[in-house]
Amino acid sequence: MTETLIKPPGIRPDTVAHEPVAVGGIRPIRRLGLRKAFPFSRMTGVVVLLAVWAIGSAAGLIDERKLSAPWTVVSTAVELISDGVLQQHVLTSLGRAGLGFVIGAVIGTALALASGLTRTGEALIDGPVQVKRAIPTLGLIPLLILWLGIGETFKITIIALGVVVHMYIQTHNSLTAIDQRYVELSEVLRLSRAAFIRKVVLPGALPGFFLGLRLSVTGAWLTLIVVEGINAVTGLGKMMYNAQNYGQSDVILVGLVVYAVFGLLSDAGLRALERRALAWRKTLGG
Repeated sequence: MTETLIKPPGIRPDTVAHEPVAVGGIRPIRRLGLRKAFPFSRMTGVVVLLAVWAIGSAAGLIDERKLSAPWTVVSTAVELISDGVLQQHVLTSLGRAGLGFVIGAVIGTALALASGLTRTGEALIDGPVQVKRAIPTLGLIPLLILWLGIGETFKITIIALGVVVHMYIQTHNSLTAIDQRYVELSEVLRLSRAAFIRKVVLPGALPGFFLGLRLSVTGAWLTLIVVEGINAVTGLGKMMYNAQNYGQSDVILVGLVVYAVFGLLSDAGLRALERRALAWRKTLGG
């Protein structure tokens, strides 16, 4: 019989009681070591798709007018970069997505804290947010155009609204799902309400907070491509809509690749930050 320390987030180990856990000589379940042997194994499916695309294009099985060959897309990207066109569209889109994401994340987190930590806040906030959750963000476009016009304020507001819902739902759920054992332990240790929130509730809500960030950054990119088709002068979405009008599938694919790269990089950055912030948490994925 061995003992394992149960360590709630934010509470010092020397103040926590030990609870015996029978191990019985059985090693803990671990994931197969494929990721260690093949660090980029998650990209295998992408490589296979690219290979099928290239082979199909080379063999003439894919209509060039509907789906340009990979080498055509690469040459088009190089041409757009050399002309400075792609950089202009990318900077505009990054500005819109970044500003909408930050505004939405701050508002969504603040609403989740107010609703998750106080009964009054939950009574006033949770209902309206749940109603907004049931309404697709893109479905608000006609109303927001009527209120805000079709300028930059409208585009950033649409992105922020989608982020708010993701951040609120995930963070609020984590705040209200703290393990009852930690609550009882804090009562035994006679922690004040402020100390309980600081040492138990907020650290325990971090997994949901980071999940909300990851969902939000993906949602921001998805919303961006739609709103940039509405009276935009520059932006990746505008570039792709113009290419659609002229039948330029290679330019459309360049835009999609850029969206995919930024989406993957932003998600990877958030996952790295999450691993550092939640180093105390032992999970199967870790």
